[in-house]
Amino acid sequence: MTPRANVPQSLGAPGKGGPTLDASGPDTPASQDTRRTQMLRAALDVLVERGFPDTRIADVAERAAVSPALVIYYFKTKDHLLTEAMRYAEDLWYAEGARRLEALPSAAKRLEEIVAMTCLSQQNDVEESWAIWLDLWATAVRHPEVRRVREEFDEHWRETIRRIVREGQAAGEFTEVDVEDFAVGFSALLDGFAIQIALDDPVVDERRAFDLSMRVAAQQLGFSWDSTSRRAPKRPRRKR
Repeated sequence: MTPRANVPQSLGAPGKGGPTLDASGPDTPASQDTRRTQMLRAALDVLVERGFPDTRIADVAERAAVSPALVIYYFKTKDHLLTEAMRYAEDLWYAEGARRLEALPSAAKRLEEIVAMTCLSQQNDVEESWAIWLDLWATAVRHPEVRRVREEFDEHWRETIRRIVREGQAAGEFTEVDVEDFAVGFSALLDGFAIQIALDDPVVDERRAFDLSMRVAAQQLGFSWDSTSRRAPKRPRRKR
């Protein structure tokens, strides 16, 4: 699994404040891209509300204000639609991450930022967003197309961690650990915390997951980390 805790939940799909698609307009490459993006945004909205198993092509079509036939024309199958929606969310997450990391002066700060983006709420509900990724993970067990996409996402995430660690080692910030082993272990640690966050675990909340992850990183990579350097607002826990 991967770090995108903060999947955009309302990205402008019809019924959520976004424009309605006009299927009667000229079928140009630009209009095709607009239609495709609108359907992906609608799919993400429905995924957040219903999860993978209960999301239907008809639901996405209704949210996007298009016909089910048009959704099938663009995406062929439900699995392909949902994995492409997750890929769209991935691209948004990494684009936002690149923007944030570019402004940070050290590899340690860049690592802290991606852990924060993984564990801590931003403008979206981190528990619901992580629940989408649990759905993806479970679906990947029996659906080969979903499994391939899950593997691709995980490798992208590990490479992000590897790159930051290599930059830190080159700058003398981090000790000479095995980069591959660290990336595998650290990404798995964050995945495990993500499950606890998604389940609204009473013992492991977002802040604890963030703090413990950064302590592990600091110990293994040999840098100092101040737990008071980033303050996270306290959120009321979801009622059961």
